[in-house]
Amino acid sequence: MELRAGHRAVVRVAVATLWSCPEAVRPIDTPVLGTPVDTVAWITGMDTDQQVGDCVLSQLLLGEEVLVTEVGPPGWVRVVAVEQAAADLDPRGYPGWLPAAQLTAAPAAAAAPTGPLVVDATATALHATPHGDVRIPGVVLGTRLVPTGPAVDGWRPVHAPGHPEPLWLPDRHTVALPTRPCAPDEALAVAERLRDVVYVWGGTSPAGIDCSGLVHLAWRRFGTWLPRDAGEQAGATTPVELGTERPGDLYFFARPGRGIHHVGIVSAVPGPGDDRRMVHACYQRRRVLEERLPDDRTATLVGVHRV
Repeated sequence: MELRAGHRAVVRVAVATLWSCPEAVRPIDTPVLGTPVDTVAWITGMDTDQQVGDCVLSQLLLGEEVLVTEVGPPGWVRVVAVEQAAADLDPRGYPGWLPAAQLTAAPAAAAAPTGPLVVDATATALHATPHGDVRIPGVVLGTRLVPTGPAVDGWRPVHAPGHPEPLWLPDRHTVALPTRPCAPDEALAVAERLRDVVYVWGGTSPAGIDCSGLVHLAWRRFGTWLPRDAGEQAGATTPVELGTERPGDLYFFARPGRGIHHVGIVSAVPGPGDDRRMVHACYQRRRVLEERLPDDRTATLVGVHRV
């Protein structure tokens, strides 16, 4: 497929990493530059400083749509991730660079035999046939899939970008994409499943994730698309009075005179005083954890919002 500026495309690998520029890519990033990608090998191969490098902006999941805005240097395209709102950066979506080989033409809309599916397993793979060779490894929680037919002996055929024939995955790894709003406790339960996932700046997958990526993914699992970054997540949600928060609300944090820099998901009704708890991807401890807000977090807590 020839990619051209102004054209739409979709991600054809399990997790595509969005880069600040092609020149920012490091030798350690090789596992996520081709097709297929090996996100787990990439993350485990980095040290803790490399996992928070500012060369990574975000990540896009299989089938996610982009608008190509620039072609070049060779093998790279500049895109806008239209399904990750980032109005402060670009009103069309989150901008950055992707390897061209990780994209394919956006498919024409086609009627599916049933409604869309979403991956509910932490990770799975798409196979050429039931029990057959893996074609797309590392497909992750929150990935939307279009079924091409009913399940057969516990396997579901789905459309996969860049593959003319249906690919297959275990039917138990998918659920119907909800058509109703996400309940706060449902999103919280997804975040709880990701405890101990390593903190990776720009990450949006169960292989590695950052604070706003955790919030984005927890609601994305239910078809609710929040903006990508914490500050814009605050702008897209409704403030409630501190002390009235309930599980599934969002805590936002900012230092005096600065913008919002952190977000966590309320995990318990607040106790007496400043006894508050949240699930969050913690930069300091470099993992997703559930904890009582430490004093430094309480000092920078600027609000609680409801999705």
